[in-house]
Amino acid sequence: MAASVVPPGRGARRATTDDDRLVFETTEGIEPVASFENMGINDSLLRGIYEYGFEKPSAIQQRAVMPIIKGRDVIAQAQSGTGKTSMIALTVCQVVDINSKEVQALVLSPTRELASQTEKVILAIGQYLNIQAHACIGGKSVGEDIRKLEHGVHVVSGTPGRVCDMIKRRTLRTRAIKLLVLDESDEMLSRGFKDQIYDVYRYLPPELQVCLISATLPNEILEMTGKFMTDPVKILVKRDELTLEGIKQFFVAVEKEEWKFDTLCDLYDTLTITQAVIFCNTKRKVDWLTEKMRSSNFTVSSMHGDMPQKERDAIMKEFRDGTTRVLITTDVWARGLDVQQAMMLS
Repeated sequence: MAASVVPPGRGARRATTDDDRLVFETTEGIEPVASFENMGINDSLLRGIYEYGFEKPSAIQQRAVMPIIKGRDVIAQAQSGTGKTSMIALTVCQVVDINSKEVQALVLSPTRELASQTEKVILAIGQYLNIQAHACIGGKSVGEDIRKLEHGVHVVSGTPGRVCDMIKRRTLRTRAIKLLVLDESDEMLSRGFKDQIYDVYRYLPPELQVCLISATLPNEILEMTGKFMTDPVKILVKRDELTLEGIKQFFVAVEKEEWKFDTLCDLYDTLTITQAVIFCNTKRKVDWLTEKMRSSNFTVSSMHGDMPQKERDAIMKEFRDGTTRVLITTDVWARGLDVQQAMMLS
């Protein structure tokens, strides 16, 4: 190991909540690799991993990183909070050739916020490799996307619509792309995104490596993977262990729709809540509940897909910084976003 790689000190943290006791089902005998040093990772990348605060790989990282680095197609399932985004960042940083300025890895996410988060983690972990990454997402300047892509980046993290647009404009050149990652792949391959995914896929090289990462992988999604994956390594959490230790789940049965608001208010009177996210199933419900809570003297913010991207970014920043304690949103926010100490209500 190079002298520049500094092992973590007292301030270092695990990449994720302790999930070492999870039981995984795999398609072949994969031995967990318990340390980043034993994964054959570039020394400069190791330095970035440690500086980011990671001490040792999480359970899913111990099993999935090596097959991905070796070029295998991989289907990896693990619960929220087990380090899937950092695993994506780590592997794409390891596999790209930094001497080439062409796009070599493409990460597709179902929401703009998740795509932006992935870009930030890639840039942070890959800083000592000088990895160049860019988030291609709707709601932001097409001109800026064109400028960044023409200047040259190694990795694109984006949403399917904008990525497909950049490909069709011939601004995002795909000839050097060797790795496609579908983050939250159950959502990506659902009816809403499936056509866009296949639209992007047909522009990619035939020898492409494909990785699917998700917290849930229904059978119909697994069956669909035969169309674009070759003999994938499957790393799946046993069904009875899909709830991560350290995350408590409660269900309150509310018999009538009109009782929900009073029940929500009772929860706030009863519980000590540092931060909370309240999920609604429609944008109209988000607007209604926001107004209802504000009229009852609750300080809340709200976010949904109809809002301008600049406004969504500002609301996200306020919530991450703790300026806002309660965020009301649709499932635009529900996938893969990392905010500590937040209670989720829906």
